[in-house]
Amino acid sequence: MIRIVKSEFLSSAVTAEQYPASSFTEFAFVGRSNVGKSSLLNTLLNRKSLAKVSGQPGKTRLVNFFQVQFKSGEEDGYFSLVDLPGYGFAKVSKTERDKWKVMINEYFSSRLQLQGVFVLVDIRHKADPKDIDVIRMLAETGKTCCVIATKSDKIPLSKQAASLNGLKIGLGLRTEEIFAFSSLKKKGIPEILKWIEKIVI
Repeated sequence: MIRIVKSEFLSSAVTAEQYPASSFTEFAFVGRSNVGKSSLLNTLLNRKSLAKVSGQPGKTRLVNFFQVQFKSGEEDGYFSLVDLPGYGFAKVSKTERDKWKVMINEYFSSRLQLQGVFVLVDIRHKADPKDIDVIRMLAETGKTCCVIATKSDKIPLSKQAASLNGLKIGLGLRTEEIFAFSSLKKKGIPEILKWIEKIVI
């Protein structure tokens, strides 16, 4: 399994013209506001505050790019991670929500380096229509995705399998993978790294 040895913030962008030039394979994280994207990124990269964590849903309004160096055996390699603005927030105007939707759509359709997308959902809740829309959009654009059910420490271990199965059915997943994650217990990191490894190695 690959091992992350270094990571750094590259830049933030709003439009495609502002995306950083890169020859590395890219993976994006998308999900509802407050689902835990920044916490997951920090846990995955073993950094405390590389990705800014906010208690205010919808605060992340930019496409944030990170460069990651990894080691596989004796070989070094690189890939990029992208933190996308959250969706589903209720305390902002429709105009702002529409702007963020355009931003995400533009990234999915124009970023050629993008090879995989992690769709984050809350394991405690049923499938959300907005998550279903994102998964369908990814399928239509030919993007490979994997679903991460965050905050798994919030429910008993005995109920996690049933919750994952319910989400899989509700989200209409067929060949896409889904697994539980907890930033508190660092659960799910090996699964994420193995999924990335299948694409970059």
